[in-house]
Amino acid sequence: MNTQKILITGASGCVGQYITKWLMNNSEAQLYLWIRDPKKLTAIDIDNQKIKLLIGDLCEPEKFSTQLSEVTRVIHTATAWGDPKRAYEVNVIAIKKMLGMLNPSLIEQIIYFSTASVLDQNLNPISEAFTYGTEYIQTKAQCLSELESHALAEKIIAVFPTLVFGGRLDNTSRFPTSYLTEGLKEAMRWLWLARWIKAFSKFHFIHAADIAFICGYLATTPHIPFKSNFGLKKLVLAQPYIDIDETIQTLLKWKGMKKTPQIPLWPWLTELLIKVLPIKINRWDRFSIKQRNFVYSPIITPETFGGASVASSLTEVLKSSGLSHK
Repeated sequence: MNTQKILITGASGCVGQYITKWLMNNSEAQLYLWIRDPKKLTAIDIDNQKIKLLIGDLCEPEKFSTQLSEVTRVIHTATAWGDPKRAYEVNVIAIKKMLGMLNPSLIEQIIYFSTASVLDQNLNPISEAFTYGTEYIQTKAQCLSELESHALAEKIIAVFPTLVFGGRLDNTSRFPTSYLTEGLKEAMRWLWLARWIKAFSKFHFIHAADIAFICGYLATTPHIPFKSNFGLKKLVLAQPYIDIDETIQTLLKWKGMKKTPQIPLWPWLTELLIKVLPIKINRWDRFSIKQRNFVYSPIITPETFGGASVASSLTEVLKSSGLSHK
């Protein structure tokens, strides 16, 4: 059997490095890592014979036309946000150019990373992603819509991570720290206030190591073409949902802080806190606050494919994060 050649875009990011490491340890595949800065590959041995670096911008796929025509699988994690122009170029235009340079008779599977924020609870795209979304949300929604009618749609698996934890805060991990894990330090600063509030929102999370197992499993098993009148095959990567109140209680226990009587976070109180506290919100933030619950069904965990989650609970997430506690 010929060796698989797997292209990983955004390979220097938190999720990208976890996926790359999993494939290095669990497959014989040749890994093409498309990156802009090799110095950011902190967890990857770039001298490993399985690794081939493609150093360049995602918006210039023609630079790697030969390699793109050779790959059998793609894991597309690369993304952009902040600058609307750059977000559109990377999140919409670049991926279409890249797909157009793959060999249709050779390519077996494309794992495309989106965000669960563009889906409703039944995994259908939401129109509000286009009307209220940030440049990141809007471009992800647009790309998803266009991929549903792409010539390679049967070979595309769209994965939708929920809130992603990864790396550590104590500098003992070679993996990059995810934005959410970094945000735990800021969350601790506001825990004194949060413990007085009872919120009703629900959400999912997942650790980057568990994303790596899922994507690694998909990338190393036979691809079953997805034929449907309802667009792409969609997989929401998540652990079972928890609510905000449970989250606060877990954080209080972790920090050794006492519980307090709680005030229900009614809409009028939310508005008051937004005005009083140094919080900046946009139209998407307001839509999200109104939605309250970001719950999806079905969800995919490592256990779905016979694996074992690294962090299936918030307590396990905190343990893996290196967050100090009492």
